[in-house]
Amino acid sequence: MTASLIAPWLSVLVPVYNVRDYLTECIESVLAQAPDDGGVEVLLLDDCSTDDSSAVIAQLQSRWPGRLSVLRHARNSGLSAARNTLMDAAKGRYLWFLDSDDKLLPGAIDSLRTIVHRHAPDAVLCDFQVWRERPRLKHRLRGEAHRRTFDGSPRVLQQGTADLLCGLLATGQLHAWSKITRRELWADGVRFPVGRYFEDMATMPLALLRASSYYYAPETWVAYRQRGGSILSTMTLPKAFDQSAALLALRQALEGRAELGHHGLQFALAHQCARNLLGAMRFVRQASAPDAPDATEPELAAAAVRIRADFAAASPLAAEALQQAYWRRGWWLRWLKFRKGYAYRSA
Repeated sequence: MTASLIAPWLSVLVPVYNVRDYLTECIESVLAQAPDDGGVEVLLLDDCSTDDSSAVIAQLQSRWPGRLSVLRHARNSGLSAARNTLMDAAKGRYLWFLDSDDKLLPGAIDSLRTIVHRHAPDAVLCDFQVWRERPRLKHRLRGEAHRRTFDGSPRVLQQGTADLLCGLLATGQLHAWSKITRRELWADGVRFPVGRYFEDMATMPLALLRASSYYYAPETWVAYRQRGGSILSTMTLPKAFDQSAALLALRQALEGRAELGHHGLQFALAHQCARNLLGAMRFVRQASAPDAPDATEPELAAAAVRIRADFAAASPLAAEALQQAYWRRGWWLRWLKFRKGYAYRSA
């Protein structure tokens, strides 16, 4: 059987938009460790880039003939739409979303292949490192060389959706590129929300809620490039609302399921909802400054009410119950931050 007839075990899905300075390094990091045997397909989608990204893609296709499949949108549609299109076109049993300004670290695909062939989990979780052009001592002291994405048992096949979600929510690392998932987890219309920010947080828990088994590899497989213009560095009121509402769909999906009675999951989900509230309220507080005239006082007051309502709808614990849980755990600084953040602009 020729390589072209072998169904790939893995699809690496790379959305491309205005990343001419980073794309070559990203694709090199994948193809350098993906054997040319048809087992790993690499799909790129050009989301109507306005820089020279399209020319870079053409150069990469010439450099690696037949190794890259390239899709194009007729008009710019955003990251969620690009990932959804790539997912629909992918043929692999497992899907790995990779942002085009990041890269895979050496040995990542081999390590994943070993896990998949030995255990065949529904989901594989990996760690990452923060990739800076000029790393400083303070970045190393923050542990950016190795960021954990999961709080749970490593290097063993696990069952239990509640424990999976609990371990993910405990770290708050809900990005798509540190989770490799079976295609079946995306059936029945589970897709990234088009036109919304914090799309990973809104989507990955829904897909992983379907996982019967998972495997956590506490190894850095992805280098996450830290550069200006991130969502958090350029917050707006719509972004703040997307952050505060990011876990509403998960809370709704958990209704009537046994996992919602898991005390660890209740706390982990409430804790992440509190993080979202604090992040959104931080923008409201900054927008209240005299030199921030973009929003009126009534708009900011209404925004605070909406953010609190999102917390109440998404969290399985009421605000007072979460504060008590923080206090019992000795998380006094977290208790104080949440107490102040939740009460901001309240009557």
